[in-house]
Amino acid sequence: MASRLAEQHEVLLLEAGPKHHAWDFRVHMPAALSEVLTSTAYNYGFHTESEAELGNRRLYCPRGRVLGGSSSINGMIFVRGNPSDFDRWETRYGCTGWGYQSVLPHFKRSEDRPGGDLLFRGLGGPQRVQSSDVSGELNQAWLAAGSALGFPSTEDFNGAEQEGFGPFDASIADGRRQSTAVTYLDGRSSPGLTVQTGVTVNRLEFVGDQCVGVSWVNRKGGRPIQSNARKETVLCAGAIGTPQVLIRSGIGPEQELKRLAISPVWINDDIGEHLQDHLEIYVQAGIKKPVSIYPSTRGLGKLRAGVEWYLLKSGAGATNHFHAGAFLRSGLDAGYPDLQFHFLPIAMNYDGSQQVNHHGVQAHVGPMKPVSRGRVSIQSSDPFASPQIQFNYLSAEEDWAVMRRGIRLAEALLGEQSFQSMGAWPLKRFGSDAELDEWIRLHAESAYHPCGTCRMGKEGEAPVSPEGEVWGVRNLRVVDASLMPEITNGNLNAVVIMMAEKIAAQMLGVAV
Repeated sequence: MASRLAEQHEVLLLEAGPKHHAWDFRVHMPAALSEVLTSTAYNYGFHTESEAELGNRRLYCPRGRVLGGSSSINGMIFVRGNPSDFDRWETRYGCTGWGYQSVLPHFKRSEDRPGGDLLFRGLGGPQRVQSSDVSGELNQAWLAAGSALGFPSTEDFNGAEQEGFGPFDASIADGRRQSTAVTYLDGRSSPGLTVQTGVTVNRLEFVGDQCVGVSWVNRKGGRPIQSNARKETVLCAGAIGTPQVLIRSGIGPEQELKRLAISPVWINDDIGEHLQDHLEIYVQAGIKKPVSIYPSTRGLGKLRAGVEWYLLKSGAGATNHFHAGAFLRSGLDAGYPDLQFHFLPIAMNYDGSQQVNHHGVQAHVGPMKPVSRGRVSIQSSDPFASPQIQFNYLSAEEDWAVMRRGIRLAEALLGEQSFQSMGAWPLKRFGSDAELDEWIRLHAESAYHPCGTCRMGKEGEAPVSPEGEVWGVRNLRVVDASLMPEITNGNLNAVVIMMAEKIAAQMLGVAV
């Protein structure tokens, strides 16, 4: 948003975190994903409230606190979602202008993805994207397993057909993470853009119902500083951060504003509601054949990978290792794929914890269309206080059914001959659905895709318009994942970039 708007206007970009320092490998080496997920240097490191259906566990909820936001700490899998996602936004949720044919030009404008079908893919855009190499033995075993079970294949999840087995796109180029800070800010001449890092927005400032700017504080505290907007203020704090800022500013549920003694600007009980996320679980297998990336994650192998990346930007450090996956139907009448599988040639958690001490593989199973909804609220008007995050995972029985089906599919895939020929064995066997449900309660984790807390739609039905304008006030927009009326099929970063491109083009009067 900042980069595009600065093509015609003077823009002040406020970021709570630091810059994406060129010297810090954690935000640039793709394989260093676990480093930024576990460190609070670039990450808010939130946790949910106790989740009743997950054994009352408090799940980890990392959010980017660095220039580039969560694109600087995510898994770099670049998925646009399914075309039907956007058609549903328009027809089911009243988001006029957000059907697939309307958003496709903005997806194309945003990206530089060589080798794709130009009917669907873009060339020359800021966001550099590459197709992952699936020639490795384990990735080929994954694709072969899908074929053996009769599933289709696809060359491009973001192209003509999402459904099936195939290679993931990644926001990686030349061996480096392509965060939006790298792609939309670095090396782009924007004389109208001023970037201020290390500052936290305290609240939006209003005169009557008109947003006139923001007050913010630096990391050292002190008195708030006010920046006034000549035209509009655009809030891009994400599905967790945006409702916090709005509520602190007097826009939110009546009871919450009263509880916190915040003077109301516009009462809307939908702010912070309808929180959605992708829940996922890892189905793992050990393998006897020594072909996984296990050696490069420890000791001399890890050192060798780091040195090769520093010197050549190649090798095991230059990729996120999520090269292959699948989008499949659960068979529960979703109408299009409602399960995503990420294949990983090692058995370990996202953050590098609980790594199996031998060669292994895993399939991340994730239901794409959860019915469960949660909320984000604030504990105080202190801008540095952590929010209250309640996803209510698996509170709908439909979500349990899709998760069970996905796990059974993953079991079957990892049990296929292509893996058996490598001496694969399951690290966990599941019997009854009751046993499976207990394992889900104890081991399911967030895929880190929160959205929906300031959803767009018709006036009176949603708090934000399809143009990103907050209903009930003037000169204030929201542009981030909180706008999504329904979560999309896949990882969210590509969709959020498209949303920013689309609303920026509209604000500037640019035809795309």
